[in-house]
Amino acid sequence: MPTTRPRHFVTETNDLAVALDAAARRWPELSRPQLLVRLALEGDHAAQQVHEERRQRRLTAVRRHSGILTGAYGPDYLHKLREEWPA
Repeated sequence: MPTTRPRHFVTETNDLAVALDAAARRWPELSRPQLLVRLALEGDHAAQQVHEERRQRRLTAVRRHSGILTGAYGPDYLHKLREEWPA
């Protein structure tokens, strides 16, 4: 089929064959090239979910600790600290 999009050629290694065989049991109506596309898209979706979960955990940690040191340093703390620095 003509296309202006890049084509990718992949050698079916033993590991890839196992993954494609498992995918064929889930989606028996798809050809092996279609299964490869499906696995790539499923993998991308899973990676995005992992990334979002990590991001949410980081945000939760930041929010949980936000303001924990409020009042620990006086209003002139930075000014006094900088006065100690050599000119």
